[in-house]
Amino acid sequence: MGIGRLFGLRGGVGSVTPGDAHQRQSAGSLLIDVRERQEWNSGHAPGAKHIPLGQLAQRARELPKDRELLVICRSGNRSSVAVELLQQAGFPQVHNVTGGMVVWQRVGLPVVK
Repeated sequence: MGIGRLFGLRGGVGSVTPGDAHQRQSAGSLLIDVRERQEWNSGHAPGAKHIPLGQLAQRARELPKDRELLVICRSGNRSSVAVELLQQAGFPQVHNVTGGMVVWQRVGLPVVK
């Protein structure tokens, strides 16, 4: 059973590649990193907003509903759950970053520590 089913989530999750996410972020989309603090501290995308998955429901009001949201984690699993949670909360433009920070770093996109 997938983690999404544990949370009672159904449906599809739109996704973008890390390269596409980086371009969209440069054009104004908001990148949200849902990893835990120690993962965030080990390296994250510049300009990303850090909201661990466990805090997302309580902190969703911090996010704009009129802006595209791109959600990233380590590999793409937690972020796909986060995308479904945000969609159910009424955010219309939310996408999962496939491969997460693993692929982001592998393809040489910028990282800050």
